[in-house]
Amino acid sequence: MGDYRQLAVWQRAHGVALTIYRSTESFPIRERYGLAAQMRRAAVSVISNIAEGCGRQGDRELTRFLRIARGSIQELECQLMLSRDLGYVKQEIWSDLDRSTGEISRMLNRLIRTFPARHP
Repeated sequence: MGDYRQLAVWQRAHGVALTIYRSTESFPIRERYGLAAQMRRAAVSVISNIAEGCGRQGDRELTRFLRIARGSIQELECQLMLSRDLGYVKQEIWSDLDRSTGEISRMLNRLIRTFPARHP
């Protein structure tokens, strides 16, 4: 697939990961190893799985890792909602991140659909 850093979806997800890291710094101490850590792992999982898929051989493996990334972005969306509802993330930050995660999910869906479905 080439250099994952050239993919718009990776660039967008990288920006979200940076925002997640910055946003979770202000979470309560009791969440340091809880929700904040889980959100960071999910955000890192998205960019890491896109990168790993690009480094694999063949469309089938790439598609598998893109699907994992899609699951991680959806996990992050859920965690962001919980963070907003708990008052850890301000509404305006949540709105921006919610838009971005939705866009990343759609971008991943479009990218996955570009590869022909192959069954084992």
